[in-house]
Amino acid sequence: MLNPKRKRIGMYGLAILGAAIVVAIFMMLGPPGLLAKSETPDFCAGCHVMEAEYQAWSHSGGHSRQKCVECHLPNNNVAAHYVWKSIDGMKDTWAFYSGRVPERIVISEHGEGVVQANCIRCHEATVDHINQDRLCWQCHRRISHRGTGAILTL
Repeated sequence: MLNPKRKRIGMYGLAILGAAIVVAIFMMLGPPGLLAKSETPDFCAGCHVMEAEYQAWSHSGGHSRQKCVECHLPNNNVAAHYVWKSIDGMKDTWAFYSGRVPERIVISEHGEGVVQANCIRCHEATVDHINQDRLCWQCHRRISHRGTGAILTL
């Protein structure tokens, strides 16, 4: 038979472990609805530095029906999607709150690769017959944020 004191310590340990698991899940998924909300273009445009890109996207024709994350995050597997969502989100948050947001936002080399892969993924049947060495927006200039809408001339 277990000592009552030892049994109580075991119960406290189990309760602490359970609470830690609940807190960890909450921290991973955030407040209810935050994960889903953070996938929306309105969330991305919540920082005033992204307003011009948001306006350009909203006037981009067929692509304005796509969410930012459908082009700008890896969509080949769920783990890569959420890992890069976390990395990019932390980078953007740090840049915004530290005041180090560049005047002209330029996509990174990694970001270019992700967007290119997503263009090919969505338009696979069309691009299957063409040379895929060039970036899609080098020919389709009105696809990029700078070639569309209010910031066409920037």
